[in-house]
Amino acid sequence: MNKILVVDDERALRLLVVDTLEIGDYEIFETDNGIDALEIAKNKKPNLIILDVMMPGMTGYEVCEHIKTNPDLAHIKILILTAKGQQADRKAAKYALADYYLSKPFSPMELLLMVEKIIED
Repeated sequence: MNKILVVDDERALRLLVVDTLEIGDYEIFETDNGIDALEIAKNKKPNLIILDVMMPGMTGYEVCEHIKTNPDLAHIKILILTAKGQQADRKAAKYALADYYLSKPFSPMELLLMVEKIIED
C-alpha cells in the first residue's frame, strides 16, 4: 500500500486533503508542522509528501530540501501545495528540489488525479 504524508498547519485544509485521498487505497499520515514531517518521513518512508509552504518554525521549502538532500529519503516524491502561486514561488519550490507544485485553491478531483499520476510514476 502506498503511503502519503500530508503536512499543513491549517487543519481544515489538511482534513480536506486527507478526505480527498481516502477515496484511494493509501495509508495516510498527517501533521501540522515541518519538524514532525521530517520525523514521520524518516520513520514511515512515505511514497509522497503533500507539503504546505507557509508553516511556523520550518517552511515547506526547508522540509523539502532536508528530505531531498538526505540519501535515505531523497526518493520520496514531494508535491508542494500552497497559496503562494507566483513565478518566484515556483522557482523557490524547484530550488528546494520539489517534484511537483499545485496552487491553492485547488479542485479536490485535480489533487486526486495528480496524486494518482505521481504514485504511478
